[in-house]
Amino acid sequence: MSDADAEAESIEVDFGEDGLVPAIAQDADSGEVLMLAYVSPEALSRTRETGEAHYYSRSREELWHKGGSSGHTQTVREVRVDCDADTLLYLVDQEGGACHTGHRSCFHRTVDGEHVGERVFDPDEVY
Repeated sequence: MSDADAEAESIEVDFGEDGLVPAIAQDADSGEVLMLAYVSPEALSRTRETGEAHYYSRSREELWHKGGSSGHTQTVREVRVDCDADTLLYLVDQEGGACHTGHRSCFHRTVDGEHVGERVFDPDEVY
């Protein structure tokens, strides 16, 4: 078996002791990092089945379909896994904003408090 064939085999994700892995959502076209959330085996399975991003809400302790209540869904073009198989990258087409604060990206502030992101919706009108 060649190296290319070995790499084509399905990767077993290491969900660790808590059963979750971090997943970065990145705009598939622009490369903009939109958000980070956590994924359970069930969330990954639902993402792969539906083509839309699913995560695990640690605060609510439940499966979460991104955009299920807001309509701001993420269509997943590709799911990548890092070299240690313990972090995922969702390459997505984002509908509306990714952040519950109304911003396109959750990374809309610098550590010094400067606002650098675009607000694309009013969360009071959506939630």
